[in-house]
Amino acid sequence: MLIRRPSDIPSSEITPEDIYLNRRSFLRSAAVGAAGMALAPSALGAFQGRDGRQGAGGQESRFAGMRSERGEKVNAWEDITTYNNFYEFGTGKDDPSRRSGAFKPRPWTVAVEGHCSKPGHYHLEEFLAPHKLEDRVYRLRCVEAWSMVIPWRGFPLGELVRRAEPTGKAKYVEFTTLVRPTEMPGQRTRVLDWPYVEGLRLDEAMHPLTVLATGVYGRDLPNQNGAPLRLVVPWKYGFKSIKSIVKIRFTEEMPAATWWMTNSREYGFFANVNPQVDHPRWSQKRERRIGELRRRETLMFNGYADQVARLYTGMDLTRWI
Repeated sequence: MLIRRPSDIPSSEITPEDIYLNRRSFLRSAAVGAAGMALAPSALGAFQGRDGRQGAGGQESRFAGMRSERGEKVNAWEDITTYNNFYEFGTGKDDPSRRSGAFKPRPWTVAVEGHCSKPGHYHLEEFLAPHKLEDRVYRLRCVEAWSMVIPWRGFPLGELVRRAEPTGKAKYVEFTTLVRPTEMPGQRTRVLDWPYVEGLRLDEAMHPLTVLATGVYGRDLPNQNGAPLRLVVPWKYGFKSIKSIVKIRFTEEMPAATWWMTNSREYGFFANVNPQVDHPRWSQKRERRIGELRRRETLMFNGYADQVARLYTGMDLTRWI
């Protein structure tokens, strides 16, 4: 059953008023503090080859020593590439790795649309050309209470936002996934309404932690991990980090995010990791790190509270889940 988006959401409760009134100064200041963020070493070097279905080989040891800013070691390539949520290829955790071999992530085009001064349609190579790709270790926390530590390769989404020059009407950024059921067998089912859509508030999109990822473990994204371009928002549950993006649109209204539209009781628009708010069918207080036996305590905002809590000052995080 499709649950409609609430129509009575007061904008003042969702986005701080000063961001609406001072959008241009906010865009200029959004990058401040990026140098102080606790990020993993960058530009560690890419592996040879583009076939994401193959393992990382002996080069994996170059990344095995990487740690998150909390000192956590990265998950193995095998974990990251065989245990996935990507319903376009099926609902099982191993479906994406088993069923994505026929998917062709190149050539690829990305549309930038909506309330911005510089819209356009770009081939992937020209879309990425202005950006320096870096490696960053982020935790991924999924709503089913499992987690990983992943060495992503990409660039801050805020760089793209500034290039597009959003107008005064832009309050949100909407993302859309490719629809290609001939290569994405999960789209031949009605498990979700396709295409998959997600969205962020403009200030969330501009935050230095928010990344458009093009790779993992130093090489191009495997198909099952969202090739060739995906979002990574490390303080939110994993379903917010939309995969295989073909459209980025600046909107005035809150985007109709797929899981929120499908079941708003279980999947909120904001989807901030919050151990104090249980999923209706299970607790979120603890999580299972893939590769570990013992469960660990879930951290507020997935451990990134010092960096992102200010974005939600004054919001009721038990209501706006």
